[in-house]
Amino acid sequence: MKIICIEGNYFNKEKDNCAEPVFFLKPETSILRNKQPFFIPDHTQKVIPRVNIVLKICRLGKNIQEKFAHLYYDEIGIGVDMEAADVIERCMENGLPWETAKAYDSSSPLGYFIPKNEFEDISNISFSLWRNSKILTRTNTSDMIYSFDEIIAYVSKYVMLKTGDYIFTGSPETNESVDTNDHIECFIRENKALFFNVK
Repeated sequence: MKIICIEGNYFNKEKDNCAEPVFFLKPETSILRNKQPFFIPDHTQKVIPRVNIVLKICRLGKNIQEKFAHLYYDEIGIGVDMEAADVIERCMENGLPWETAKAYDSSSPLGYFIPKNEFEDISNISFSLWRNSKILTRTNTSDMIYSFDEIIAYVSKYVMLKTGDYIFTGSPETNESVDTNDHIECFIRENKALFFNVK
């Protein structure tokens, strides 16, 4: 099982200015199960929670055509990319990989999943992240630069998808970081699908 994450994808810029999706991988050890606490790691002073709609892959696929991509996921959930913002800034300044900022242990809190057929329109799913009962991020899949099917078709050109893989489909921009004792809640529509405490 692997975690594939799309960088950005809600950056309020025209698709013509973003030639193709950017993705990176996380290991299985980055998953933090629902309700488990997130511990701010020692190597960062600023962790930004980037909420994502997550697709669960349901079949093996390589070089998937976009018109068939909808057959490769059957559940939709929510997750958070807990980005070590100060670390990624140093990595980008020095042309270094992002793993220490993005792929460290427990950096991917993951909520429960909903069968895809329960959504009337997957291109119009509202989702949000709340910190201490106050809204931090709210957006809708209608604002995505690249759709679910475009993401699957693109990623599968480079990486074979396997049953049980997760795709984090991107997050809107935010600069708000978490602090010790924060309580994080994530919603798909009006359904609370993920929550955890920051330690």
